[in-house]
Amino acid sequence: MTYDQVDPLLHWREEFPILSTCTYLVSNSLGAMPRAVYDSLRQYADTWASRGVRAWAEGWWDFNTRVGDAIAPIIGAPSGTLSMHQNISIAQGILLTCFDYDSARNKVVIEGGIFPSVYYVLRGMLPPHVELHTASGYDGVTVDVQAIIDAIDERTLLVPISHVLFRSAYILDVAAIIEKAHKVGAYVLLDGYHAAGIVPVDVTALDVDFYLGGVLKWLCGGAGGVFLYARPDHLRTMQPKLTGWMAHKHPFAFEVGEMDFREDAFRFLNGTPQLPSLYANLPGVEIIKQVGVAAIRQKSMRQTALIMARAAAEGWQVNSVRDPQRRGGSVTVNPPHAYAVSRALLARNIVIDYREGSGIRLSPHFYNSDAEVQAALDAITDILASGEWQPYADAQSFVT
Repeated sequence: MTYDQVDPLLHWREEFPILSTCTYLVSNSLGAMPRAVYDSLRQYADTWASRGVRAWAEGWWDFNTRVGDAIAPIIGAPSGTLSMHQNISIAQGILLTCFDYDSARNKVVIEGGIFPSVYYVLRGMLPPHVELHTASGYDGVTVDVQAIIDAIDERTLLVPISHVLFRSAYILDVAAIIEKAHKVGAYVLLDGYHAAGIVPVDVTALDVDFYLGGVLKWLCGGAGGVFLYARPDHLRTMQPKLTGWMAHKHPFAFEVGEMDFREDAFRFLNGTPQLPSLYANLPGVEIIKQVGVAAIRQKSMRQTALIMARAAAEGWQVNSVRDPQRRGGSVTVNPPHAYAVSRALLARNIVIDYREGSGIRLSPHFYNSDAEVQAALDAITDILASGEWQPYADAQSFVT
């Protein structure tokens, strides 16, 4: 009897239409769409069509934070502490406007594996006199957490770091980093985009200042669903400069004067929210809550171990950490002719992605079977042996 025959999570497959048409091993990039999204978006359209402007008072106005409240238990956050945003660049940008950069604290510490979009925002928004310090010890797969800790000093204002590295799925020991940052009075902005939904997270236990993540990937919520968690005390004190009327205590007074911030998740909102995305975000979040991140993590560790073992047997380079306790939901394999092999896999309807300098990312989720994982690995072996990769040898590298 195979594990697939007794796997209690595979009954969820029928909720994801794409799984009947291809082998989908790219949830690290975009989670499969739940069938219920059709009904959810139809509900949005029907509400708009039938209720018009009345919909704001009947549920649209606070829909943003209600979606945040749906996500909150997945990351161990209290109700009323998550706001939803279009993407992580905007969410990071809102946070960066909260701080005073003219004090003696003029240093921001990042890790070498930072997601480029976050780095671009930091570069663009931090004043020229602020030191953006990249901690040493990044080897393309892991980071030296102690080097990050050592870089945090009395001059440090912010520590924007990744919970899980996007290239290699390496899980950082963020608890130790947060402890050091708080000891010297710095704030931690933790990017959990590649963690939430695949790695258990408890932001309350971590005592992290801010946690940002998205439903795009492991939460199967689609685009336009980034969540920003703020520790409850920060919801009473932070004053974002990138703000708007939704953050005001009395928005319908239409006052032109000093900003009077709310003291809940609305504090980090600004203008009219992206309602269609919010409707699409919910079905996947509700499924993940029912399945449970602990169960997802257990299965993920087992299936990524299968990939690691096969790669070792084939002699393929692996650009992911071997320690299962430090490995997130993806394994990046770099066989010969990796980019061309990735194109051949896509031609076989095996959906993966490729990252320049790293290789092919294989990311099974709770709805994937062991048979699918093995079939993808068999396909790589066959593509290399048969020369099927050769027509793609001169193809230009792209994101997937």
